[in-house]
This record gives sequence, C-alpha cells and structure tokens, in this order.
Amino acid sequence: MNKNNKFYVKKPFKQRAINLAHSLIFWRGRKKGIIHTRNIEWEDIRYIFAPEKSHEKYGYLGAVPHNEDSKIFKAMLPLVLAMDYEAKPKWCPRWFLRFLDVFGNDRSIVKVRNHKLHNLHRKLTKGIRLNDYKTKWYWYDLRISITGFQYLHDLADDIESGFYKRGEKYEKEQQELRNKQFIESIKNENEQ
Repeated sequence: MNKNNKFYVKKPFKQRAINLAHSLIFWRGRKKGIIHTRNIEWEDIRYIFAPEKSHEKYGYLGAVPHNEDSKIFKAMLPLVLAMDYEAKPKWCPRWFLRFLDVFGNDRSIVKVRNHKLHNLHRKLTKGIRLNDYKTKWYWYDLRISITGFQYLHDLADDIESGFYKRGEKYEKEQQELRNKQFIESIKNENEQ
C-alpha cells in the first residue's frame, strides 16, 4: 500500500497486533479464480496441538492412512514410521511441523497457503512427503506414491509387492474354499 496516498490511515500498533492475532487464529481462506484455500478452524488448532490418532500425529507427512483397523494402514505403518524418522529433525517438535503443514501447505499436497512457511516445512522435512496411496484393480493391488530418499522408495515398493502377493494368495485360498463348498453342495443335492 502506498503510504503517501491521501486515503492511507496508519493503524496504531495495538490494532495491528490484534489483527495479526485474529489472522493467525481465525485465518480466512482466500479465493482467486479457481484457486481456493480453506478456512482455518478450531479443529485445525486441535489437530496441531492435540492429535487424537496416528494419522493426525503424522499428518504433516501428507496422505497418511486414517483407518487404523484397515489392512492398508497396517501394511503402510512401517513406511510412515520410517518417513517420520527421516523427515522430523531431532530438535523440532511434531506440533511445529503440523503447524507449518496447516498454515503453509493448507493441509494439502497440492495447495500452498503461504510460500515462506511452505518452504520452511519442505526444508525441515527434507522434502519427504507421502503423496498418495490407492488400490488399483483389486483391494490388494496397492499403489504408493512418495517423495523421499531411494531407500524409502524401495520400502514402498516392497510393501506394494508384499501386500499384493499376500492379498492374491488370500483371494486364491478363498476361491478354492468357495469351489469346494460349491462342489460339496452339488454332491449333497445329487445324493438326495
């Protein structure tokens, strides 16, 4: 803003400090064209300082599985722990990384709310990020997309192949069991 403008009114320090505090706590999202950042709410403050589950605890890493009872969560937990070990500096608390994730990355993998905080988050975590995980054709065909060191990529590949092999084996066993039950039911019907 041009301070030489005749319409410029300098706000006192107290008013500027109150505005800064309100902007940090109740930070409103911005809309510019098709780009939209979300509003920061009390739930986000709770997420930063008092995470309830492990997907919130490690949420600064990106798309961490949220259902702790699922097979995908149990398969990916070693990867998440290894990524946390590499990404979190020893001197930096997790709540600060979650803070940077909320106020810098907008808790998103794609959007950036504040470039300085985003760059600080990326620098502290060494760019390690869990971009996406999904199942492709079958429930056991897991695809994991990460950004990080080569051994983390190797671990993700091993988890994908192991999850696929165990799931395929389970499916074949279930299919054989269903076939046996079907054959036995046909035999029972023929005997009657």
